[in-house]
Amino acid sequence: MAHERKHYCFIFFFLFLLSIVFAPLSRADNDTQILLRFKNSLSDAGALQNWDESINICSWTGLLCKDDKLHGLKLENMGLSGTIDIDILSELSILNSFSVINNNFEGPMPEFKKLERLRGLFLSNNKFSGQIHDDAFVGMRRLKRVFLAENEFSGHIPSSLAQLPRLLDVDLHGNRFDGTIPEFENSDFRVFDLSNNQLEGSIPKSLSNVDPSAFAGNKGLCGKPLSNPCSNNEQPTPQNDNKTNKHRTLIIIIIIVVIVVILVLILALFIIIKRRRKAKNPNQLMATSMEARASIEPSISIETKSIDSVEDGGGGHGGGGGGGEDFNFVREDREVFDLQYLLRASAEVLGSGSFGSTYKAMIHSGQVVVVKRFKNMNKLGKQEFFEHMRRLGRLTHPNVLPLVAFYYGKEEKLLVYDFVQNGSLASHLHGKRSLALDWPTRLKIIKGVARGLAYLYKEFPDQKLPHGHLKSSNVLLDHAYKPLLTEYQLVPAINKSHAQQFMAAFKSPEASQHDSPGDKTDVWCLGILILELLTGRFPADYVRHGKGASEELETWVKSIVSGEVIDKDMVGGSNGQGEMLKMLRVGMGCCEWNEGSRLEWKEALAMIEEVKEKDNMEDESSGFSEWDLSFYSETL
Repeated sequence: MAHERKHYCFIFFFLFLLSIVFAPLSRADNDTQILLRFKNSLSDAGALQNWDESINICSWTGLLCKDDKLHGLKLENMGLSGTIDIDILSELSILNSFSVINNNFEGPMPEFKKLERLRGLFLSNNKFSGQIHDDAFVGMRRLKRVFLAENEFSGHIPSSLAQLPRLLDVDLHGNRFDGTIPEFENSDFRVFDLSNNQLEGSIPKSLSNVDPSAFAGNKGLCGKPLSNPCSNNEQPTPQNDNKTNKHRTLIIIIIIVVIVVILVLILALFIIIKRRRKAKNPNQLMATSMEARASIEPSISIETKSIDSVEDGGGGHGGGGGGGEDFNFVREDREVFDLQYLLRASAEVLGSGSFGSTYKAMIHSGQVVVVKRFKNMNKLGKQEFFEHMRRLGRLTHPNVLPLVAFYYGKEEKLLVYDFVQNGSLASHLHGKRSLALDWPTRLKIIKGVARGLAYLYKEFPDQKLPHGHLKSSNVLLDHAYKPLLTEYQLVPAINKSHAQQFMAAFKSPEASQHDSPGDKTDVWCLGILILELLTGRFPADYVRHGKGASEELETWVKSIVSGEVIDKDMVGGSNGQGEMLKMLRVGMGCCEWNEGSRLEWKEALAMIEEVKEKDNMEDESSGFSEWDLSFYSETL
């Protein structure tokens, strides 16, 4: 009997070992079959041709793997359509992230709440439509990132979304959500954008510190952080919501009538402008006309919008006028247009930031320009302002966005720029295209930014701040992801108190402590940008205004030193981890809190130029300090 018991124990132990060894293999095989069934449920799935069970699924297009295990689907820009079968996806052993950004899916939002382990949901730039059920996100307590922008969703924002405890990124802009904004359980967001919807009522107090641009394009909203306070009858109550629903048809009819009246008024306004042009401020007329027209005409497609201001540029030329009376063109390679011509062009209000409003206008030739309207730019007299703008117009560098033209008014100034197709760096790192930048692309961007900054240092050797406002939302990317610096050299013209409150350079340690930036302040801003690119973390305190932002940024930098993981979306299958670490060292050298210990701009540029896309296997382990090696082992 004892011998038989030993025999059975050995058999059970052997079967147990077999289950441990072959369980992962069976799960992998099971995931393969599940994914093939999911592919068959899609339409226009030609981009998934290499989904073949004969090869490892981690080699399949659009699959995100970690330690040779599937953890996410990144099916972006593939022209996919059809039905997203949630029941099939729920059979996968692990699915942390699901992205179908920029495809052709349509209809109501699938029941993603069945995927309770999901941490990131990215559905932006599709054709989803209809109302989202109030319980659509119930049970998804791990969900951190929700991107539903640029679809056709309607109805109320679901309360179950607002109740998610770990939510960090929310982007719902460019839909038709209506009603009041629910009270979000979390109020400390990295990305938060509800712009260009049909929301109304008072903004919840928990969101009063969010950047105002997050609520732009919702004419019915009131309260902080917006400048228009709420009256008593605008407070969000269930009674008001019911009245809104009952009278929605009547409101639509009234809106149509108002639109017709506004069109007539705009036509009359144009006639008045022509007759009394000299009696009015042309800058104010442009703002009034563009804002009115943008509110009633179909909007031009916006490529992207940054986290704290719109940074898209325009590019173009017009046909009318000589430009001398209104706009002063500083580049000889552009056709000129006057203010009246711009008023007649198709236009859109992109948003308003800390300096003023930004407009995107399409000239009849098909070219697009961006006009930035600046308030608080009265530091220079008229002659000095003209000289400074002409000096900017003479700048020529492949990584510096050129100024095209400017207008000088007593209270407000206008700056005209070329159009930049791919939007701001901030939107790619933290917005709807947050998964798009790999290590070679980020290295290319860092080198381009550094070269552009070095050029400004050489062109303005007499100024402490050759840029003054360097941050990711002020770096634009063209079609090839070449970076272009913008919003540079504004410090000499911006009112000092306004610059100290809003500009990136004045959040440096030396500016915060001594109320004066130094010769290496722009290098400090470059360091923050490098760390942001390498970690994928947004330095949220750049959008804070006034005192305290510098101390919070110091905490942000120290958190990276203490072991913040380099952005996993960037690492991927690259063998450039050693080069990433070298770039991280450069970023930390630029972020030294003591200005005297900080890198000079020439040193920083030289070190950045030495970084390569891939590791040199011969000297990969040499040249690193003890701190570097420990950081490398902990984070990568």
